[in-house]
Amino acid sequence: MKDAVVIHSREEILGIKKAGQAAGFVREELKNLVRSGMSTKEIDEIARALIESTGGKSAFFGYRGFPGQICISLNDEVVHGIGRNDVIVKSGDVVSLDVGVLLDGYVGDTAESIIAGVEKEEAAFLLKKTREALFAGINAALKGNFVRDISQAVQKIAEANHLGIVREYVGHGCGKRLHEPPEVPNYKTSNRGPKLQNGMVLAIEPMLNLGTHAVKTDIDGWTVRTLDAKLSAHFEHMVLINEDNPEILTWAKK
Repeated sequence: MKDAVVIHSREEILGIKKAGQAAGFVREELKNLVRSGMSTKEIDEIARALIESTGGKSAFFGYRGFPGQICISLNDEVVHGIGRNDVIVKSGDVVSLDVGVLLDGYVGDTAESIIAGVEKEEAAFLLKKTREALFAGINAALKGNFVRDISQAVQKIAEANHLGIVREYVGHGCGKRLHEPPEVPNYKTSNRGPKLQNGMVLAIEPMLNLGTHAVKTDIDGWTVRTLDAKLSAHFEHMVLINEDNPEILTWAKK
């Protein structure tokens, strides 16, 4: 099953594009609204209203029991952070916003890390390089390449900048379901994975840390954080494999 893929029909791709644009819209709106002094629960409630304004619903809420509308992860939290009334965003915090929208039976999944308030140099560096790693991976998502080409492109940026690559969580196919085959690691594996074909939709999502790659899960069973308490960043786009260059599906609709 490691080389399993999902090839989407033209009709499905149109639906996935709409869901991807909806998720991109929510991501961009949240980036402009997040401020220091807000609780992460407030951010989650704003996200719920934004998702509903697209005509969709959260793809994350209730997924395997997840209690939030989106994932909101601060600083050393890597992924799967839950909005809480007692967690307040401070100036300089890294805020990772992971958004999933289910719209008319299709899923859009996207993420971006931002800095609330005043930027700190090491945080800005981490975000810049994680974003670079994302686009290096996207640029390698060409028809005829293999999943490992994407993984290797992400890894090259991370290692050149001495960043830890989270290994327990990876990118994935996405479209009719939140998680579809194949997995898309952010590091080179011995298996080259499936060949990229027209109609494949992949969520490419590097999660990079300023320190160790190792992570742990909080007692809540969801929040994942770096083992050494150093900063983490998370960027994600969904892309469609085409004859030519990959098409990013999670840009916000203009």
